[in-house]
Amino acid sequence: MNDHQSGNEVSAVSLDKLAQRLDDSVLALEESRSFAKIGKLPRVFDLVRRILMRPEGCAVIEARTERLEKAGVFEGTDWAEPAMLLPSLTTAALQSPNADTVVIEALSELRLLAVVREAYLHPSVSAEQAHNYLTQVLAINLGLLFGMTGEAEREQGRLALVSQHVVQHVAQHIGYEHVIDSLIEEIWRILQQRPIQVADVRKMITQIAICSAEPETDLGSAGRGADRLISSLYGPTRGCSEDPGAVVYQQRLEAMDSQTLQNEATGFARSMHDTGLVSPYHACFVRFILENQDNLLSEALGLSSTGRDCLLCYRELVHALITEGVFPETAQGIYGLALLLERGILYQPPLAPALWRQARLNLCPEARERLQIAYGYQPQAGAWLIQGVLNMLGQPLGVGQGNNPTCQSARALSMWAYNDPDYLLQMVAWAARDNEIVMHFEGQPVSSAHSLGGVASEVTFDLDPVSLVVVPHLDRIYGEMGRMCIGREGDPHKWVNPEFHGWSAGRGFAINVDVATGNLDNLEGFIRHFYASYHPHYNGSQPLIHPQPAGVAVTDRAARFIGWHAITILRAALDPEGEMRVYFYNPNNDSGQSWGDDVHVNTQGCGERFGEASLPFEQFTSRLYIFHFDPLEHGEPADVGEAELQRVMERVYRSWGQDRVPAIELQAEPPHTE
Repeated sequence: MNDHQSGNEVSAVSLDKLAQRLDDSVLALEESRSFAKIGKLPRVFDLVRRILMRPEGCAVIEARTERLEKAGVFEGTDWAEPAMLLPSLTTAALQSPNADTVVIEALSELRLLAVVREAYLHPSVSAEQAHNYLTQVLAINLGLLFGMTGEAEREQGRLALVSQHVVQHVAQHIGYEHVIDSLIEEIWRILQQRPIQVADVRKMITQIAICSAEPETDLGSAGRGADRLISSLYGPTRGCSEDPGAVVYQQRLEAMDSQTLQNEATGFARSMHDTGLVSPYHACFVRFILENQDNLLSEALGLSSTGRDCLLCYRELVHALITEGVFPETAQGIYGLALLLERGILYQPPLAPALWRQARLNLCPEARERLQIAYGYQPQAGAWLIQGVLNMLGQPLGVGQGNNPTCQSARALSMWAYNDPDYLLQMVAWAARDNEIVMHFEGQPVSSAHSLGGVASEVTFDLDPVSLVVVPHLDRIYGEMGRMCIGREGDPHKWVNPEFHGWSAGRGFAINVDVATGNLDNLEGFIRHFYASYHPHYNGSQPLIHPQPAGVAVTDRAARFIGWHAITILRAALDPEGEMRVYFYNPNNDSGQSWGDDVHVNTQGCGERFGEASLPFEQFTSRLYIFHFDPLEHGEPADVGEAELQRVMERVYRSWGQDRVPAIELQAEPPHTE
């Protein structure tokens, strides 16, 4: 036996002893009463840290994550609900000088890896969700994956080994060869939905760019395809292809002739519309040509004849919005501006004066503070809000609710931006200038300043600028409207939705769940009514005129019920393959999901426009539980074929309705669920 072998055996024995001590400490934690658990945790965390200091220790902890979680290591912490975790926050936790923070973050990543490997069937997060989360974690922490250390790791000392070992262990089991490829695929999938908030995507691309630039880092074939994404941010044109920095690029612009400037404008527009991302250099270019050659603005925005005509009609307004709101930091607003002009909504009489007001709006201290906390002090808060307004008006289906239970408020903002943009701008002005929004519920004024509280106990900062300012007010009003319905029979959405979202929301209301019992109620009648209202083959081929609020029962990959969720039905139409689909808006930040039982929500490839999600009509109906309609349009219950009707009902019974079948119905005729 040589010394090397002997050393390995000693290490193995030592690891076994630590693992045994950990098992004993976990047992003591399990047997403790809830108030005494906190006294047992330091011992557990110390042993986990010592085990994770060894590369082979990750496997030891991963095998115990289910037991550790059930013993209470995450109880009362931000890590208690893995479905609510944000990948973007992992970097700060893994680089923390606090050992307990690093350890609990490491435990969380290993817990999710156990879920991915199907060693742990978690009640609140699926293997697919865990895999997507860990893919993003790896992308954001590529420096740890490839062993690149910085000041944060130096401050951590040997504690940095825990973070490195965990990230590398996760990558080993997800597959090194798939990390970059999966990441790039994930980035394109998200960008295809054209979200307004792209901060996380930009972080991912930046990390890929940093790793690609390291001479000792070899991404191999896995790095192919990254160049297009990297160049979209750091070198979309020949003039900035090597990422020279804003000062150098400004000097180059001053020396360019007309043809070169024309080429730059075309290059920026092509990259922006290809990816939905805007380079900071694009903002430098637009501000430069505004002073010197504004005839190139149409080219730089990539406008069609519709957008060019709108630009010519409202030239001064567009110049003011760029001057006040477009800077390298807020460059993403250029994409919103281009799409706003393409929509032609400036021709609506209230829009231009409302945007002039927005360009000169004085923000109240509360709104300014929220924007500064979220985005910083440069440029000033008003510029960030203008960027948010441009993006929301240009990308009404790109609004996301962030890590907040505020899908109703996000849906309202999206509907107004899509259908009633001047009303949206009024809401923004009230919230940002006056720190109060007043709406009406059945003639009674409802003030955000005097409401008791909303659905969310606190609205987080992971939102676009408009949502950041307006959603806290809308959420309180929505909550107050709900309280005004206390004592009424039935679901409060029946009264709240039309009052909250506006006149275009149908006053007719259908629900297939009995509110008192939670059981299914007249499911067949509900399905027939929905077909009669929305399916072109059963409603006289009448397209949907205004987007309508609706509610779905969201299920996980195993078709298990997760919760109720607010969406917007946008249209029902045939896809390129001739299948009838429902196209809808989902405010949950990422519409591409698997809802189990072969129900896979599409975001591209089936006739979707940017920001739309879609499902075949039958599948969508099987997850629907609330919809609105015009009560004055008297439709007959649709003559849906018996086979189609049964397919929809059986999907309900196999998923979220499994435990909601009334006892009488079960006795009469159990649902057929082969």
